[in-house]
Amino acid sequence: MTDMLTQPPRSHRRDSLWPRRVAGGAALLALIGGGGVAGGVIADHYRTTDTAAAASSSTGTATPIVNSGTATDNLAAVAAKVSPSIVTVMVDGARSSSLGSGVILDSDGLVLTNNHVIASSSGGGTVSVRLSDGRTVPAKVVAADATHDLALVQATDVSGLTPATFGSDDSVAVGDTVLAFGAPLGLEGTVTSGIVSALDRKVDTGDESLTGLLQTDAAINEGNSGGALVDTSGQVIGINVAIATAGDGSTGSVGVGFAIPSDTVTQVVKQLQASV
Repeated sequence: MTDMLTQPPRSHRRDSLWPRRVAGGAALLALIGGGGVAGGVIADHYRTTDTAAAASSSTGTATPIVNSGTATDNLAAVAAKVSPSIVTVMVDGARSSSLGSGVILDSDGLVLTNNHVIASSSGGGTVSVRLSDGRTVPAKVVAADATHDLALVQATDVSGLTPATFGSDDSVAVGDTVLAFGAPLGLEGTVTSGIVSALDRKVDTGDESLTGLLQTDAAINEGNSGGALVDTSGQVIGINVAIATAGDGSTGSVGVGFAIPSDTVTQVVKQLQASV
C-alpha cells in the first residue's frame, strides 16, 4: 500500500508510526489474504463472517466485474485478456480456512499466490484452486517464501491454462492506469481500476516487513491477496498483498493498497522453482 503527495510531518511518517497503524490510529495495516475470506489485520487476527458467507456463495464461472475505467485505455479488453490467468485459492486448515487469489504461471497449473494465503494449510490442511471457467481442482503448496510473502501452488490434473505475462519495474510510473484482479470478499472474477499512487513503499506490521512495494488506489479488499495488479497492456506489474484500512473495525478499501513489484516477484519465483 503506498501513498504519494507531499512529505508528511515526521510524526506521521510511515517509518515511525506504521508498524501497526497510521495517522494516529485512523488506519490499520492489513494483509488481504488468510483467515475467514482471506483477510485480517495482522495485529488483531480477527475474522469476518459476512465475507465468509460471500465467499461460499460465489461459485460457477467467474464473469469479470469492471468497476471503473476509461475508453481510451480500453480496460475491458485488458480485463478479458488477463482474467483467464487469475484463480481463486482456497485453503481448509485444521483450525481455520482462508480464501485468496492467485496468478497462473504455466499452462500445467503452477500458481503464484501470497504466503499468508496458504499459511493455514500447514499441519495437514487442504488446498484447492478455482479456475476462471468455474472448475475447482485440488492443489498443493510446493514452495513458499515468508520473507517476501510469496508462495507457489500446483493445481492437479489441469493443462492448457493461460499463463500471465509479467512486466518490469522500469515500465511502471506514478500515475499509470492499473487494474487489480482477484476475489475481494469472495467475489471471484472481480476487476477494479485505478492508478499507481506511489513507488517504493514499506509496510511494517511488527510481525512482517515488506519493502519496495507499489501503492495503488485501485480498490483492493480481503480476498484480493495473491491476485494481479496489471498495466494497460495486460502485463502483471505487481502481486496484491496488503491495504490500509480504517481503524473503526472496518476492513474495507480506503483507496490505499499495496502490491509486490514484478521484478521482486519474478526473482523470488525463480528461487522457489529452483528449490523444489
